[in-house]
Amino acid sequence: MTQLDERKLDPAVALASLDATAPREPHRLFALKQGDCFAVADAYGDIRGAGDGFFRDDTRVLSEFRLTVGGRQTSLLGTSLSQDNVLFTANLTNLPIQTAGGREIPQGAIHIERARLLWQDRLFERITLSNYSREHSTIGVSLHFGADFRDMFEVRGSTRPKRGMAHAAEIDAASVLLRYDGLDGLARMSAISFSQAPDHLTADHADFLIAVTKRSSKVLYVEVGPEVAKAPDRDRFRAAAARARFGMRAKRRHGATVHSSGRVFNDWVERARADVALLTTELATGPYPYAGIPWFSTAFGRDGVISALQMLWLNPGLARGVLAFLAQHQATETLPFSDSQPGKIMHETRKGEMAALSELPFGRYYGGVDTTPLYIHLACTYADRTGDMAFIDSLWPSLCAAAEWTEEASRATGFVTYQRAAESGLANQGWKDSFDSVFHADGRIPKGPIALVEVQGYVFAAFRGLAALARRRGEDDKADHWDSRAEAMRIAVERRFWQDDLDFYALAIDGDGEPCKVRTSNVGHLLYVGLPEPARAQSVADQLLSASFHSGWGVRTLADDAVLFNPMSYHNGSIWPHDTAMCGAGLARYGERESVVRLMSGTFESAVHFNMRLPELFCGFTRSPGEAPIAYPVACLPQAWSAGSAFMLMQACLGLEIDGWDGEIRVTRPRLPIGIDMLTLRHLGVGATAVDLTFQRVGDRVVAFLADRHEGLVPLIVRT
Repeated sequence: MTQLDERKLDPAVALASLDATAPREPHRLFALKQGDCFAVADAYGDIRGAGDGFFRDDTRVLSEFRLTVGGRQTSLLGTSLSQDNVLFTANLTNLPIQTAGGREIPQGAIHIERARLLWQDRLFERITLSNYSREHSTIGVSLHFGADFRDMFEVRGSTRPKRGMAHAAEIDAASVLLRYDGLDGLARMSAISFSQAPDHLTADHADFLIAVTKRSSKVLYVEVGPEVAKAPDRDRFRAAAARARFGMRAKRRHGATVHSSGRVFNDWVERARADVALLTTELATGPYPYAGIPWFSTAFGRDGVISALQMLWLNPGLARGVLAFLAQHQATETLPFSDSQPGKIMHETRKGEMAALSELPFGRYYGGVDTTPLYIHLACTYADRTGDMAFIDSLWPSLCAAAEWTEEASRATGFVTYQRAAESGLANQGWKDSFDSVFHADGRIPKGPIALVEVQGYVFAAFRGLAALARRRGEDDKADHWDSRAEAMRIAVERRFWQDDLDFYALAIDGDGEPCKVRTSNVGHLLYVGLPEPARAQSVADQLLSASFHSGWGVRTLADDAVLFNPMSYHNGSIWPHDTAMCGAGLARYGERESVVRLMSGTFESAVHFNMRLPELFCGFTRSPGEAPIAYPVACLPQAWSAGSAFMLMQACLGLEIDGWDGEIRVTRPRLPIGIDMLTLRHLGVGATAVDLTFQRVGDRVVAFLADRHEGLVPLIVRT
């Protein structure tokens, strides 16, 4: 039985697995995704093992895919990913090489372009060789390939006592078929097909001698899929590219768009929107944002809910898809192995061999203590944003079951607690789920069951939102009950979690009733739901914005005076953009709009240093003049809730809310990001109407106004 103490990749295991001679920093890797397939490669377009590869349904079906020219690695000129995330392009040139006839081709004479995309479970690649020398040349080109058919959890570091059977390669004139029969009875195949027959073809490499006359080009097409392609060629490549681009455009058309007066800022916003679209997979229940590439390219409950909350004001359709999927997969029975209980909302689902064989519990796993109240909270905020009571009515039995689980989980102590039901499950079940992320001030790991501070905030918001919905449904008894539950939770948190000596809330309360008196960013999530009384909220805000937490790039997960603080750790001092964004939204709720502008600025500047993409997390070192933020070596990139953080912070700056019940737009004390003088939201949906809303800096004020050219009357209420 494989046991994992955390759903995330253990940093020590991950770092040990990296090739020391060729570091695999996430921000220097490039990801493509389509459906349930994704590919991660380096800037050369090479797949060389470690955590990269071509994955299908949580299995690595291509673990090596390297190009050499003249028997040597190429020289990198530049790499790009198209704005829509569909096409990866690497521009390369040759190192000095010898031709078969003994003539030397100097460095830089041959331009090599590798263009790659994914479509319908297949990897399409176009390799173009252009000869800029003065002579005709016959160039030796080799592709080295392999498929280890490792389960995603094996790639992440898990070991297995037994694996299935790998078959001998089936070699044809212009293709190689690699096959693995899993212990779960499924045959997994990877077929590498070429547009021309190689001069020499084996089970792990293909050699070509390609004659390229001077000032001309030759093209080689390659496809990797579950079966042999009949004839890879230009038409197939172009057709796949056109369909992939059309599909991505369709996803990006949903919801409002953002355009500002800042060109670089626009680039960031466009990339963030494209990353959300890239990670969003169309499921039978609607769109669902998968968590991140490479480790979490699947549906996660918590990640999906938070990503949907971040995008809700712009694209409520994403929230609807998340809610429908999670309702469909809500637990109906008690199973210790999967940590499931009736009414509980799913934490994670997987499709790989190890999950199918129950070597680990993550096939459908429910070990997330916060997912269920967050699910309720998302449903309530979706209703407030859209007024879509018909959809809420369809979810009502699921929401009531989730509320019943939440009440039952808090019956013993008054707080919703967690303690894994089986040793194979997660030890910590909040969003900070590494083994040492919950601790006492002296570094002791607390005994369970554990009540996390932010989870109680989510429960407060869930009950309060459900009460409002119940009143709309005419269920006043339920409304009164849930209102009382929300108020009881608020009082209990203020009484038990607040620490006078810290002027801050405790991270958690352990199984002995002892508070974990550690200052963490989790408390910022209490501000997000509006639980703290104003004076305590101000104390929390002041500390989150102090140097102990705020590095200059974002909010650290842990104050720098804590005994386990480490800016290079996964959860104990690093910076998570989604966490910074939730803290920012909380600060805005309590009137700290200028502080949110500062957080937005630091987050934007971080993205600029990471090539316009915010990783899952980065190190929490204090910002120094002229220096860039420091990457965390094995972070996911892209990550849905990191991309979505741009939009949560933007909404917090603008002070914008949309009331779907009354069909109103409300703007309170709007601010624009630093350096931005005008920002327009185009096709912002309010009920059945779409409007264009502009924010403009006028002197030291920001004004908001609607464009004249929209149909229907939408009230805009601005409070300054």
